[in-house]
Amino acid sequence: MPSAPCEPAREALSRQGYLFYDRRSTAAVKPCLWCRRALGGGETCYKQQFYGIESYRCVQMTPTLRCNQRCLFCWRSFEHGVEEEVEPDPAALLAALPRLQKQALAGYKVHVPAERFEEASLPRHVAVSLAGEPTLYSQLPRFLELCTDAGMTTFLVTNGTRPWVVSDCRPFQTYVSLDAPDEATYRRVCRPESPDMWSLVRESLDLLGSRRSAIRTTLVAGLNDHDPAGYGALIADSSPTYVEVKGYMHLGYSRKRLAAAHMPPHERVRAFAEQVARHAGYRVRDENRASRVVVLEQVE
Repeated sequence: MPSAPCEPAREALSRQGYLFYDRRSTAAVKPCLWCRRALGGGETCYKQQFYGIESYRCVQMTPTLRCNQRCLFCWRSFEHGVEEEVEPDPAALLAALPRLQKQALAGYKVHVPAERFEEASLPRHVAVSLAGEPTLYSQLPRFLELCTDAGMTTFLVTNGTRPWVVSDCRPFQTYVSLDAPDEATYRRVCRPESPDMWSLVRESLDLLGSRRSAIRTTLVAGLNDHDPAGYGALIADSSPTYVEVKGYMHLGYSRKRLAAAHMPPHERVRAFAEQVARHAGYRVRDENRASRVVVLEQVE
């Protein structure tokens, strides 16, 4: 049997509920908390509240665990890096999503109506946001195209460090992370592997005004929750459809790098979002206290 070069990373994350496409890649699926709760008739994700995405029919996935940043607030493990992998074919990866989602949700089958479980096993939305940096998957534009052709909506969440890939991708909604108001904060909080990445993030931001898009800011108390005018200027220049200001959650491997005190209360997230909105020419559209997130939209 061929060796599996990414096995240490796979083993660590399998224990956390990740289901992998095969042994040679790190493409993976993991239903989020809100998908599981919604499947049982409980609370739904803020994406359903904000954008109408049915939480229980959403598959959270990644085409790769590779990443070119080491963000302090990231929940994934830096101790289990991916040195090499065999990329999955995009059509085969898409075809595998229902099987992996059904397997991941199998424990709920006896607790929910059969029709609802079957609907959850046939996801209609793909959130490319689980872990890793998806633009490092060389066939990402084709994968998103195939999802669209199959009648699925897609959210692409990227750190923006590969704008030439972002330019070629056509998801339903493009997210670019903006976790700093300036280059010095970016380097300190996101810890990019190359010194030129701030300029690349700025290039990706410049693409957002021509498509349905969102800027996502993860607010970490004491680290990047300063200079709302700086954030506002960057947002005004890029003109995304939406802005999500979300509080850092003290989860996963981020607990090895940050303390619970770095997790801002929702009131702080809301107040900071309001300041950013004023400087950017946006307004508060909605909020979700459970996820500590506030969404902004442009003032017409």
